[in-house]
Amino acid sequence: MSAITKKAKNFKKSKSGLYLSMGTTAFGALSVAKQAKLARQENDTLRLIDAAVSAAAIVTGLAILYRELKHLGDDDVLLG
Repeated sequence: MSAITKKAKNFKKSKSGLYLSMGTTAFGALSVAKQAKLARQENDTLRLIDAAVSAAAIVTGLAILYRELKHLGDDDVLLG
């Protein structure tokens, strides 16, 4: 495994990596909001259901990332 690969894996499990993941996941919510708005305007039930499922996936993803962030904080002795 190269040094760059090791750094990338460690970054993914770091606080800054988790914050970045949370930010990009939350940014996806904008796309879902646009999709839902367009679906409502066109009375497209299937696209509206797709937007609702995508929104649920975003919420679930953010909850998982938040849990990992809290778990990282629990490992830190100084944070108590």
